[in-house]
Amino acid sequence: MAVHTSESSAAGGAKGVGLGLALGSALAFGGSGVAAKPLIEAGLDPLHVVWLRVAGAALVMLPLAVRHRALVRRRPALLLGFGLLAVAGVQACYFAAISRIPVGVALLVEYLAPALVLGWVRFVQRRPVTRAAALGVVLAAGGLACVVEVWSGLSFDAVGLLLALAAACCQVGYFVLSDQGSDAGTEAPDPLGVIAYGLLVGALVLTAVARPWTMHWSVLKGDAHMNGNAVPAALLLAWIVLIATVLAYVTGVVSVRRLSPQVAGVVACLEAVIATVLAWVLLGEHLSAPQIIGGAVVLLGAFIAQSSAPTKGSEEPVAIGGPERESSRRRTAA
Repeated sequence: MAVHTSESSAAGGAKGVGLGLALGSALAFGGSGVAAKPLIEAGLDPLHVVWLRVAGAALVMLPLAVRHRALVRRRPALLLGFGLLAVAGVQACYFAAISRIPVGVALLVEYLAPALVLGWVRFVQRRPVTRAAALGVVLAAGGLACVVEVWSGLSFDAVGLLLALAAACCQVGYFVLSDQGSDAGTEAPDPLGVIAYGLLVGALVLTAVARPWTMHWSVLKGDAHMNGNAVPAALLLAWIVLIATVLAYVTGVVSVRRLSPQVAGVVACLEAVIATVLAWVLLGEHLSAPQIIGGAVVLLGAFIAQSSAPTKGSEEPVAIGGPERESSRRRTAA
């Protein structure tokens, strides 16, 4: 009995640590847009901010890439997909979106990804999904209609909304790639190694696209403004690289190992809430009551969509809550 109690206590402690790490990851990811937007408003191009974020994080994670160099030979398609979609695609589209629309709105649009994955499974792959999953899709779509205020003819910048939707689509592409690249009976790649190489691939791609040699480097020597308050631009960049990228990815991966994918996915949904609150407090981006209600409905739909089990006797649908999903975040996003 004493041994059983000791084991239960240890399991409970591990779960508590996992929940703390998952919450920390959501908090770190949620602060990325709030820190990036002042830099964009100070004169940096959104693509340049993304390049700084990814290239800086790639340098920090380089030792992990060296340690897991066998992944280049074993899973090149996965690493390329992670770098192009989960790193370069998601972050470039998200940062471009927040340069035109509020941070909270952009992230809530991005949280359509779990619903879009189920749409791919049902209509493209023609695999069954549960009624609960379908309900999640309907709720997410309805909540998004409230967030963007469709009754007023889309009060937000249409290009910004399309960029946020593109970020969601990039996440879908990575989920689908991960599902097709995972063969039964094979050992799953270490998520930290996938993150490290994904950042390296993303940095190379973004270097060609963003052309950092044209960046206004002088912006980083001065101050940026958060709701009228001056903040050193270098400090914001350090937060984006070390906290909102490196720490966020690593704690997210470790939390998934200590929790079930479903629990970790639910906690990850708090990222949108945290980002919205931080944008409200630090950037003065206020959302209306219908938008707040719509945002809650979007998150509820995303939660239902990513925690739904496959129908009995059916082929398992794309996994959207596992370690690789969490390491891609989130995603995401941002």
